[in-house]
Amino acid sequence: MKKHPDHADNLVALRRIEGQVRGVQRMIEDHKYCIDILTQIYAIKGALSRVEQKILEKHLKNCVTDAVKGASEKEKQQKMDEILKLIHQARR
Repeated sequence: MKKHPDHADNLVALRRIEGQVRGVQRMIEDHKYCIDILTQIYAIKGALSRVEQKILEKHLKNCVTDAVKGASEKEKQQKMDEILKLIHQARR
């Protein structure tokens, strides 16, 4: 079985995002100004998108590349199907 890439480098960003989400919850509880809340939400979405991009890049550079280089046509097709499904999910 092939080893999956390590994504531990994203943990710091994810913990920061988690803190930002808790901050937005407090802002809502404290009845803060709508624009300030939305600004924080946009920052969270941007940070989460950066984590998403890093994980996707590792997947393409490692998992998909390994499958394409491999001999198994079934594994190649599975990876292509996964990518197509992922693109479909992202477009919703």
